[in-house]
Amino acid sequence: MSDETLKYKIGITLIKGVGNNLAKNLIAYTGSAEGVFKEKQQNLANIPGIGEIVSRQIISGISSHDVMKRAEQEVEFIIKNKIKTTYFTDKDYPFRLKECPDSPVMIYSKGNCNLNNGKFVGIVGTRKATENGKENCKKLICELKGVLPNVIIVSGLAFGIDICAHKAALDSGVPTIGVISHGLDRIYPELHRPTAIKMLQEGALVTEYLSMTNPDKQNFVQRNRIIAGLCDALVVVESGIKGGALITADIANDYNRDVFAFPGRVDDEWSKGCNALIKNNKASLIESADDILRFMNWERLDSSSSPAVQTALFMDLSEEEQIIVSTLRQYQEGIQFNELAILLEKPISKISSMLLEMEFKGLVKCLPGNVYKIVK
Repeated sequence: MSDETLKYKIGITLIKGVGNNLAKNLIAYTGSAEGVFKEKQQNLANIPGIGEIVSRQIISGISSHDVMKRAEQEVEFIIKNKIKTTYFTDKDYPFRLKECPDSPVMIYSKGNCNLNNGKFVGIVGTRKATENGKENCKKLICELKGVLPNVIIVSGLAFGIDICAHKAALDSGVPTIGVISHGLDRIYPELHRPTAIKMLQEGALVTEYLSMTNPDKQNFVQRNRIIAGLCDALVVVESGIKGGALITADIANDYNRDVFAFPGRVDDEWSKGCNALIKNNKASLIESADDILRFMNWERLDSSSSPAVQTALFMDLSEEEQIIVSTLRQYQEGIQFNELAILLEKPISKISSMLLEMEFKGLVKCLPGNVYKIVK
């Protein structure tokens, strides 16, 4: 992405009165973010959902040059700090977020985690976590590490259950993603900076906000939808009858994500939220990682398989076959043949013959629907 193109893509998120949905609509009708800035007001006004008032705001924002000046500043910050930008039409934009109608036009990230590969489990809860809640959180992540390959833990880097989840993931060697409610020029709370820095090694920090954005109250609610959207499953460890964790659970339900909660005593203040979710059928009751695997129909890591045999087989493969095996291991439920071909960017005929040969070796199997999966 060129600096000039990036400038327009950032710029459209800065136009007053234009949120994520309207921005996507504008881009769809004009053909690109740059096209929005070069379109006439009359034509903008005719776009569904825009009208005269918003079109005037767009033209006013563009003509004042404030929007583009701020976008240029952000491009400089991105280049200087090696921030990764992902536009909603990019191939590597998180596919889970693409399923969400109000997903961000642009996300900014720093770290070493692929936001499309693995099983993403969100873990949220109260900021006033009890020792029992922290123990449940740590135990769950440790168990997930043992039974679920390629698990990624997602949370919000806040006090309480969030930071407990991130630290437990780091202790267990599990990649973890922190979704933050401000720009990547700061860490909030500052106390969590050392943990955040460690997360960058195999995990990531993700935000939709530009630098110099403060962690204002309303941003946390917006942040919660990204946590929910990034996940395959969301776990509420501990929560009062009100709070951000319950908001995240509601959003996850709206996104058709599977939501889980730990039960607690009926008179426990910090279990009331979880108990309410379970009672109202907004979350499934869990006590361990095995419960999540059962509900999600995820395959348990077979600890009885022989690593020596697997390693020997892997070493006997060609470099291209090793790439296929590595890719399939990221999709434990299997991946459709055409999707695999797109991912590998190789001719279908070549991949087909390689997969057949690997079936003969007992490394992969073909399921109904031309779905391929690794054989453990």
